[in-house]
Amino acid sequence: MEPSILSPSEAREMIREGSWKGPTAGMANGFVQGNLAVVPRELAFDFLVFCQRNPKPCPVLDVTDPGSFAPLLTAPGADLRKDLPKYHIYKDGVLSEVTTDITNAWTQDMVGFLLGCSFTFEQALLENNIPVRHIEENRNVPMYRTSIECVPAGNFHGPMVVSMRPMKQADAIRAVQVTSRFPNVHGAPVHIGDPGKIGIKDLISPDFGESVTIHRDEVPVFWACGVTPQAVAMQQKPDIMITHAPGHMFITDIKNESTAIL
Repeated sequence: MEPSILSPSEAREMIREGSWKGPTAGMANGFVQGNLAVVPRELAFDFLVFCQRNPKPCPVLDVTDPGSFAPLLTAPGADLRKDLPKYHIYKDGVLSEVTTDITNAWTQDMVGFLLGCSFTFEQALLENNIPVRHIEENRNVPMYRTSIECVPAGNFHGPMVVSMRPMKQADAIRAVQVTSRFPNVHGAPVHIGDPGKIGIKDLISPDFGESVTIHRDEVPVFWACGVTPQAVAMQQKPDIMITHAPGHMFITDIKNESTAIL
């Protein structure tokens, strides 16, 4: 079945069974996708405050009860331990494991956070005839660490990560208008144009994801990205933090338009 027309539950079932292991861009079109961050209960309050202070990269969609792996607000009955195609497990700030199932790592004090993802507003871009290059090229969206520092909370601090989509200048202006309607999934871009202004040295070598073609008549457009907690984990070095692998998101039961503002 074409991934784009799957229902969220069908997409999650494919992922859980191992039938889909790649990035989720374009899957279950019309439904919100979320970034995942899982921390022990003792760090959960600080992390929630960090998200509250940094709503552009970390807009909160759902938070689980300690020990629970069910996202009750966004996909009741789903399992955050198995329903993402790929996970990263960080220990003391170091990526120690990449896996497709975190059941063995999920303890009774774990708290799961689902954060808004820019994949959600990509459908709106496409509906406005704004090309999305990584979808065209069947690649993972390119993501970069920046020199933009997040507002710290407790021990959580670090740089903002951004995702990039190249487009013509007229499309970039329209993209600002379109994505501004989706503040719960990163909203409008944080930067347009010269990547050096936000500390990015080389667009061809993203820190996460894959590079895409940038044509001479295009400008790079940067959105705050939910991979930011991974950069924070590398800098803050908690004993353990579990995240999605970049581009491998959780597909919720929430429709994209429900996150839009008029």
